[in-house]
Amino acid sequence: MSIIQPRTLQGFRDFLPDVMMARESIMERARTVFRSFGFAPIDTPALEYLEILTGKGGEETDRQLYRFEDHGGRKVGLRFDLTVPLARFAAQHIGQLGTPFKRYHLGTVWRGERAQRGRYREFMQCDFDTIGTTSLVADIEIVQVIHDLLLAIGIERFRVHINNRKVLNGLLERFELSDRTGPVLRALDKLPKIGREAVEQELCEAAGLSSEQAERVLTLAEIHGSNESILEQLEPLVAGSQRGEAGLDELRRTVEACAAAGVGTDRLQIDVSIARGLDYYTGTVYETFLTDLPTIGSICSGGRYDDLASLYTKQQLPGVGASLGLDRLLAALDELKLLEKAHTPADLMVAYFDKTRLHDYLRIAAELRRGGLAVECYPEPKKLGQQLKYADRKGFPYVLIAGDREFAENVCQLKHLASGRSETLSLENRAEAVIRFVRERAVS
Repeated sequence: MSIIQPRTLQGFRDFLPDVMMARESIMERARTVFRSFGFAPIDTPALEYLEILTGKGGEETDRQLYRFEDHGGRKVGLRFDLTVPLARFAAQHIGQLGTPFKRYHLGTVWRGERAQRGRYREFMQCDFDTIGTTSLVADIEIVQVIHDLLLAIGIERFRVHINNRKVLNGLLERFELSDRTGPVLRALDKLPKIGREAVEQELCEAAGLSSEQAERVLTLAEIHGSNESILEQLEPLVAGSQRGEAGLDELRRTVEACAAAGVGTDRLQIDVSIARGLDYYTGTVYETFLTDLPTIGSICSGGRYDDLASLYTKQQLPGVGASLGLDRLLAALDELKLLEKAHTPADLMVAYFDKTRLHDYLRIAAELRRGGLAVECYPEPKKLGQQLKYADRKGFPYVLIAGDREFAENVCQLKHLASGRSETLSLENRAEAVIRFVRERAVS
C-alpha cells in the first residue's frame, strides 16, 4: 500500500496550537465586545441552496463560489460571507426575533479566489449586524464596535475609513453614469489593491467608460484632506442629487456622533475611494486599516444593505454591519511581531515521576482544576529532567513537583520555568496555596 503524501490545498491551511490559541483569544475578545453592545450569537449552515447565494455579491463573487450538486441532486454552494446567509436567516425567523435584531456570528466562509498575502480561500469572519432599522444610530454604532474591538485585541494604531454609497451614486448621476454604477464601484473598490492605472483600465474596459470619464471618477476618489475639508469639497459635487445630498448629510452626522462617543478623527477618516465591491451595499460603507501595515488591506469591513433581505421576503428588513477578517488580522499581527503565541492553554503541569503515586498526582490536578486553574498531568513516569524539558518546550509557566518527602509533609515544589526558581507551597485545603500563588502572579 502506497503512502499518501500529506498536503493541503492551495489557499487552505492547518493551524498549529500556538496560532490557534492566538486565534481563539481574539475570538473570545470579539464575543465580549459584541455582547457589550447587545449583539446576540447565531449560527447558520455552511451549505446553502445555490439560489440563496448567487447574484447577491456580484459577478466576481459568483465566479468564486464553491458550488456542486449534493447527493439529493440539489444545487448547493458554500457560503462566501456571513451577510447573505443572515438575510435569509432574518427572512425566516424575524417574526420570532423581532426588530431591531442585533446579531454576531463567528464562522468559516469560502471563496475560490487567488490565494495571496492575507487572502485565503477558506477563512474566518467575525460579523456583527443590526437588522430591521434604517436609523443612522445603527451605522454609527458599527464604527464604535470596530473601534472598541481593535482596542480590546490590543491594536492601538488603526483608522476606520468610511464613505457612503449614496454619495458615490449621486456623483455618478452627475457624471451621467448611473447605468454603470455596479461595474464602476467594483472597479473603484480595487484602487488600494491594484493601483490607479489598473483601475483606470478596468473602468474603461469592464465599465465602458471613456478615458475622460474614468479620469473624472478617479479624481473624485482621490479627494483627500481632513474630514471637514472632504465634506466641503463634496458638497458642490453632489448638489442637486437627492441621494448624494442625503449621503453627504449621513457622513457628516456619523463623524460628529462618533466624535461625541469618543472616536476621534485620528481613528476615523472619510475616504471617497471606499466603495466596497459587493453589490448589496446601499449606504454607509466601512474599511479599517492598520497604520503600520496598510498594504495588508482592510481588516474589518462592511456597510449598510437595505434591500438584501427583500430577495427572500416582502417584509422590509434593512441592515447594517461589518466583519472582522480574523485570518488577515492574524497574518498582519504576525508580520508586525505583535502576535502573542502560546503553546499550551494550561497554567501549570503536574510532573509524574513516581509511578506509585499516580492517584495522588491525579487528585492534585483535579483539586487545582476545581479551583479554576488549567492543569496538564504528564502521562508517563519519566525522569524529571525529561518532563521539565517537555514543559519548557510547550511553554508552561509552572511545573508542580512532589516526591516522597513532599507527600510526607503535604507540600509541593512549584517551579517557575522562566526563572528556574522554586516555591514550597502547602497542598492542604484543596491546594489553595498553589491556586492563590499562580493567580496572584498572573495578575501581577
